[in-house]
Amino acid sequence: MTLPVAPLPRLRWTPGGGAQDGTRQAAEEVPVALVHDGSTTAVMMATPADLEDFAAGFSLSEGVVGALSDIREIEVAESELGLEVRVWLHAPQAARLAARRRRLAGPTGCGLCGVESLEEAMRPVALVPASDFKVPASELLAALAGLADQQPLGQATRAVHAAGLWRGGALAAVREDVGRHNALDKLVGAAARQRLATSQGVLLLTSRVSVEMVQKAAVLGAPVLCAISAPTALAVRTAREAGLTLVAVARADGLEVFSHPERIGFE
Repeated sequence: MTLPVAPLPRLRWTPGGGAQDGTRQAAEEVPVALVHDGSTTAVMMATPADLEDFAAGFSLSEGVVGALSDIREIEVAESELGLEVRVWLHAPQAARLAARRRRLAGPTGCGLCGVESLEEAMRPVALVPASDFKVPASELLAALAGLADQQPLGQATRAVHAAGLWRGGALAAVREDVGRHNALDKLVGAAARQRLATSQGVLLLTSRVSVEMVQKAAVLGAPVLCAISAPTALAVRTAREAGLTLVAVARADGLEVFSHPERIGFE
C-alpha cells in the first residue's frame, strides 16, 4: 500500500550538532466532500485513504443512514480542489434523507443551523448492546501498544490519529487519518463493510475523548472505549448514558476508568 505522504525539505537543528538539511515525510491532507444523492452533506479535511470506509462510517455515525444496507453505491471522484465521495442511497432512505434536509434548512438556507443544529449536536446517543464482555486492564495497555505497531502512516509522519478495534486478543481493524473523528468514522465504516462483530471488542483511540467521539463509538457498538488522552465531562456523562465503558489516560503506567467499570478486570 502506498502511503499518502509527501517528502518535505527541512532544516533540522540539534544542540551541539548544528543545522543540517534533510527531509520529513508529511501526511497528505485534502478537502473531502461527502455527497449523498447529489447533495453535499459535509466537507472535511482528511487523509486521502480508505475513503469508502470513511463515507460509510460517517453516514452511519452521523445518522444519515440507519444501516449499511441503506447504501446502494459509493464512488470516489477527483476534482481540481479535492475529492468527492459520492454515496447513493436506496429509495426509502433517500426519501427520508430528503425530508430531513427540508426540516433542517432554516430560513437563511444555511442547512444545519440555529435550533436544529443544536438538536443535531445533542442528539440522543445510541445504546451499546448489553453483553457479559470483560477485559483485563493489563490487556488494554497491551492493545494500545499493539495499535502503535499497526500505524504505518503515524510511524512515517508522527502527525495522524488512529482508531482500532481490538477483539479476541488481536487487532481486527485499524484506520488512520489526520482527523481523529475521521479515523473513527473510517473504522466504523470498515467494521460495517467487513461485517466485523463488535459486541466483544474494544475501541482504541490515540486521541482525547470528546462527546462526538462517544456518540460515534456507541454506533460502532464495542462495549469498551480506551483512549490514551483524557475525556471531557460531557463525554463521560454521555458514555454513562450509552452504557459504554470509558477508559482514558491509558499509558504504560496505568489507566483511568470513568464509566461502567464492571467490564474492566483489575488484577
